Amino acid sequence: MLQVNYIRENRDKVLERLSVRKFKQPELVDEIIKIDEERRQAQTSLDSLSAIANASAKQIGELMRNGKKEEAEVLKSETTANKEQIKNLSEVLVAAEEKLFQLLVQLPNLPHESVATGNTAEENEEILIHGEPAVLGENAVPHWELTTRYDIIDFELGTKITGAGFPVYKGKGARLQRALINYFLDKAVEAGYREMQVPLLVNEASGFGTGQLPDKEGQMYHSGVDNLYLIPTAEVPVTNLYRDVILKEEELPIKNTAYTPCFRREAGSYGAHVRGLNRLHQFDKVELVQVVHPDNSYETLEQMSAYVQDLLKDLGLHFRVLRLCGGDMGFAAAMTYDMEVWSAAQQRWLEVSSVSNFETYQSTRLKLRFKGAAGKTQLAHTLNGSALALPRIVACILENNQTDKGVKIPEVLVKYTGFEYID
Repeated sequence: MLQVNYIRENRDKVLERLSVRKFKQPELVDEIIKIDEERRQAQTSLDSLSAIANASAKQIGELMRNGKKEEAEVLKSETTANKEQIKNLSEVLVAAEEKLFQLLVQLPNLPHESVATGNTAEENEEILIHGEPAVLGENAVPHWELTTRYDIIDFELGTKITGAGFPVYKGKGARLQRALINYFLDKAVEAGYREMQVPLLVNEASGFGTGQLPDKEGQMYHSGVDNLYLIPTAEVPVTNLYRDVILKEEELPIKNTAYTPCFRREAGSYGAHVRGLNRLHQFDKVELVQVVHPDNSYETLEQMSAYVQDLLKDLGLHFRVLRLCGGDMGFAAAMTYDMEVWSAAQQRWLEVSSVSNFETYQSTRLKLRFKGAAGKTQLAHTLNGSALALPRIVACILENNQTDKGVKIPEVLVKYTGFEYID
């Protein structure tokens, strides 16, 4: 969430950066400034009247102690109007603060200066491309046919049990999933991340803290009886470990990793582009989360991007890195890199990871701060990234590595799978 003081003092810059996102409600900025001015005026008047009331109360007490009851009663009657004004101003202040909050949560984060203006994925910037596309034989097929051929993932059985988008992994398919999870976790721990195991259900405060609520409630599965949400990513519970926490500067950076299933309704997603593993309602992912000093967050973002790229290189995948334009970024992000792997069988790029810097947007909501050596308390920066999301990685491994002998497992995974081929 943006801080109102920053908006008030940097109105033109806020409007300029929101235009990079093609934000459709720029009028909210001036409305926020207007409501904030009303709130501040109400607070000033309330503070003044409260000071007068406190002084009068003290004076009345002294008069009563000195036996001047009549004078005290006169002063009491004079303060009645003051008390009524205080009550009215308090109500005005509460209403202004609530209105201000409702407006602030509608503003997305401000894009970093290097983020380009744009509306759609076609306007994202290609930063680099690694490797060459896999060369497949004439009989190559997309992954949804391979999963049936080798009986490793059953989409129809998942539909029977739950519904579309909830596949059942079988035999070597299940073992490949487990191998990837263990490989990604082991690599993260080697890189200095602390492994965490977190709840798969979160409350509203947690969803608000990381920016999923109130922006994305329609994309989250909700348990109405208990008012809990199934997590769309481990980012939510892991980052909320530090909600309402004041860290010491020497504790930074904090680096956590977690494997979880993820749940997304993906309402309105239909068509061939979401077939098979391309888009699911339940999928597995290993997430990286960092809490860092503001001075280091963009260096950290580059390091996290490079780390994900190394994973893709180890798996032998042809990929590219995109810096998202303003209109294609998530609501809470200041800058995002997407990593996309080339699917040789589908002849298209598939997103497998997003790595984002949220600057202080999440930490403002979370009240996540740190105290420096001089005793000054300030907001930390938060970052996260997928390292990695499994479905499309599995799809690309199956498609790009299909041979006459079967699907060849990437060398780095063989010690985890215990087999070299799916056949």
